[in-house]
Amino acid sequence: MQLDNLYQEVILDHYKNPQHKKLSPTYDAQVHHINPSCGDEITLNVTLSGDTVANVSWDGVGCSISQASVSILSDLVLGKTLAQAQEISDSFMALMQSKGTQTGDENLLEDAVALAGVSQYPARIKCALLGWMAFKDASVQALAKNQ
Repeated sequence: MQLDNLYQEVILDHYKNPQHKKLSPTYDAQVHHINPSCGDEITLNVTLSGDTVANVSWDGVGCSISQASVSILSDLVLGKTLAQAQEISDSFMALMQSKGTQTGDENLLEDAVALAGVSQYPARIKCALLGWMAFKDASVQALAKNQ
């Protein structure tokens, strides 16, 4: 099986079997982000325990890329400190801005490296980043609330 086919399978698996897709009724912060260019929407909740991501839950509608990306994100950052989550987020952002020149650090990004090919399509990058930007906003709000 070619690597591209494997990556497509990972994206489709997260799209069809999303992780943490059910909004938790309790949270420290909730944000709603929309990609105006295509209509994708994400509502994302974050709960912190100190500086650790205790819970991430979300709901949304949109293309397979936006939905798979937020599923991957929610799995990746759960249980991580905010500093670790920021490192993961920064690495994913760099991957998306690479215009196809990077493959991503599989040890850090895990399934998110499956989205590397998206970086070659500027119109789709916003889809892949929608959940990540929502998480960034929610974690900042949650941290401010808990201080």
